[in-house]
Amino acid sequence: MVDDVRVNERLIIPAAELAWRFSRASGPGGQGVNTTDSRVELSWDLAGSALLPPMLKERAAGRLGHRLVHGVLTVTASEHRSQLRNREAAAARLAGLVASAIASPPRVRRATRPSRGAVERRIAEKKRRGETKRNRRPGPGD
Repeated sequence: MVDDVRVNERLIIPAAELAWRFSRASGPGGQGVNTTDSRVELSWDLAGSALLPPMLKERAAGRLGHRLVHGVLTVTASEHRSQLRNREAAAARLAGLVASAIASPPRVRRATRPSRGAVERRIAEKKRRGETKRNRRPGPGD
C-alpha cells in the first residue's frame, strides 16, 4: 500500500495531504475490467499545503500552472490491471512532477567567443572543402 509519497531525499508528501479516487479503467483486464476500480486519480493541494516554503511553492505553481486546477495537482494512472500497481504508478508520477517543478533552475550560460586560432582553422577548412568541390567540376573543354 502506498502511504506517503517521497519526492526526494528531503521532501515527503504525507498521506494526509493526498486524495485518492478510484474508477473503472478501460483497456485490458478480461472479465474483471467492468467490476474493479483499477483506474487511480491522485490529487495533492499544492496551494493549500504547508509542506513547501513560499519560494518553492511559487516556483512549483509557475512550472505546473497548466496542470493545476484551483491549486490542486492531479495525476492519473490506468496502465496496469491492478489497482495497487496503478496506485504506485500515480505516486511515482506525482513525485516526478513535483521534483521537477521544485528543482533549481539551470545555470545561465555565459556567452563566450571562439579563439582567433579556432576561427582561422574553421575558415581554412571551409576553403579546403570549397577547393575540393571546385576540382570536381568539369572543365571548359570536358
